[in-house]
Amino acid sequence: MKINLSVSIKSLPYMAVITGASLGALTGVFVKTINLPITSIAFFRMFIPSLVLFLFFVLKRSNPFRGNYKTMLAASLLNAVRMFFFYLAFTLTSIGNAVIMLYTWPILVTVLAFFVLGEKQNKTEIFLIIGSFAGIVLTYIDKEISFKSRDFLGMASMVLCSMIYAVTMVIFKKETDNYSKLETVFFQNLIGGLVFLPFIIFNRPAPVSYQLGLGILLGLLVGIGAFLLFFYALNKLKISHYSVLAYFEVIAAFVLSTVLFHEKISWNMYAGAAIIISTGYMLQIFHYKEKNHPRLNKI
Repeated sequence: MKINLSVSIKSLPYMAVITGASLGALTGVFVKTINLPITSIAFFRMFIPSLVLFLFFVLKRSNPFRGNYKTMLAASLLNAVRMFFFYLAFTLTSIGNAVIMLYTWPILVTVLAFFVLGEKQNKTEIFLIIGSFAGIVLTYIDKEISFKSRDFLGMASMVLCSMIYAVTMVIFKKETDNYSKLETVFFQNLIGGLVFLPFIIFNRPAPVSYQLGLGILLGLLVGIGAFLLFFYALNKLKISHYSVLAYFEVIAAFVLSTVLFHEKISWNMYAGAAIIISTGYMLQIFHYKEKNHPRLNKI
């Protein structure tokens, strides 16, 4: 009995990552099920976590507006723009396409770190960056490259989203030591929650009861729940274990899109996803071994 309990406790961080990744994969399902304007969906996703965490800080008598909070607010504004393109992507293309493009962010962070932080890249990193972009090209290969194509616009929106996410990652990385993880999540969502607030009031159609329920659930499960699970796991697992399990989101998204929405996944999508995921994973492990800290973990 003691052995089983010990094994169960040791498996909790692994289950936390898988559960968090699965919650992240539900984002596309929420978008296509809620059936509201993307600005309304973005409101739920960002306002609910902001409100909950704000109330938490009030109860704890903690003030997150200290230090370089203006920089954090600037990153929060960028995050609001990112969230718009994030949900736009899910409305224009399939869940599978959107999630594949989302996971270009580790490579983009590395590129930005070179230009913004002046971090030097060696041959291994350059090779992995080129490989990742080859994966993007492979994923696009059977798509019409035209602004009239919804797939092209959706996938391009997610790449743009990943670029903005990479910028915010670099900003938040600079402030890692100054703010707690919950404070970081709060700033991630704060400006977006305020920016999208008028849209939930004036957008038509107005959300009905089931849409309100799903929207609140989106904010709680994805906006708070997934992040708390990831943070818990990060403190318990090796970066190599965490990185592998975090990519479960892509698999879960593929399964959900196929089962629930009967979306077809072509051979080049599988191949492109495999290349993008493997290069992103190897890049994270390379940085961890080189600097002995998880530079590219999700916030």
